[in-house]
Amino acid sequence: MPQNLRLAAALDGAGWHPAAWRAPDARPGELFTARYWADLAAEAERGLLDFVTIEDSLGPQTDRTDRVQGRLDAVLIASRIAPLTRHLGFIPTIVTTHTEPFHISKAIATLDYVSSGRGGVRVRISAQQSESDHFGRRQVPAHEELFDEAADYVEVVRRLWDSWEDDAEIRDAATGRFVDRDKLHYIDFEGRFFSVKGPSITPRPPQGQPPVAVLAHVPVAYRLAERSADVVFVTEPEAPVQGPLVFTDLVVFFGDSEQEAEERKARLDAIAGAEYRSDAEIFVGTPAQLADRLLDHGAFGYRLRPAVLPHDLTAITRGLVPELQRRGAFRREYEANTLRGLLGLDRPANRYAA
Repeated sequence: MPQNLRLAAALDGAGWHPAAWRAPDARPGELFTARYWADLAAEAERGLLDFVTIEDSLGPQTDRTDRVQGRLDAVLIASRIAPLTRHLGFIPTIVTTHTEPFHISKAIATLDYVSSGRGGVRVRISAQQSESDHFGRRQVPAHEELFDEAADYVEVVRRLWDSWEDDAEIRDAATGRFVDRDKLHYIDFEGRFFSVKGPSITPRPPQGQPPVAVLAHVPVAYRLAERSADVVFVTEPEAPVQGPLVFTDLVVFFGDSEQEAEERKARLDAIAGAEYRSDAEIFVGTPAQLADRLLDHGAFGYRLRPAVLPHDLTAITRGLVPELQRRGAFRREYEANTLRGLLGLDRPANRYAA
């Protein structure tokens, strides 16, 4: 039985089920408010979760009018609500295909600063021509090329984070020296997809390198994860991904009994007009039943996708977590104040420091 099971929650709008916004306890009128996201983060921290991820994309979720439409920017959400918490990690999603690594390096470094070292980033690609048309720069390349580009993107971001040494800032008012220019470095990255001189305009983040996460769900994504990621999300427990920090994704529908959970899902499916399907395994049952399943499989960690927010997130924090604690399989307090610390990752040395 694992004694240090890791848990994270994947936050997406009203929840992962397309009819989640119509559930009795959903809050569709608040989806674009800071209070809604702050409440979700507070609940996740109350449950001692390692981190939350925040979904994002560059296109509408659907063209149907009976589904949630529109998003707030995931990085900006995280930067707004992270200072309201003390221990929880925040891993917003960014799309590498149509954004610039220089901008994202600065944005995630800023998140790391405002959270006092609890920021991270999940990278994903965009293969939709409709999303590419928002920018008008190019036709969508092949999948292999998009993932190769994402790998170079992460490399540029990491080098930019290191382009300031940790003690580059002097801040000596008496001498008038704010920064030691010799400790700022050009990264001079020249690759197939990017040419970036650097240095960053943001000092090195508190964690040195905020953790980078990748969802590995197809072979080409497995390679990106192994090359570029600190944290890997998989949709199949047996996915051939090497690395210690692998979180298995599960969509969760909870009830006080298995029958109640099944009835909840059936009602949502009826509202949506179709049975809900996912790229990840779908769990329907009680928190105790999920505890059995998680401990039987013995994985490092799980990223749970609540079908309906806040209902299924609350079931995680107030049902599943206490059940795991009773079995000695989950923390009773936070052991670290940074996301790298929570995940057992050392703070990396700066590649440019002498």
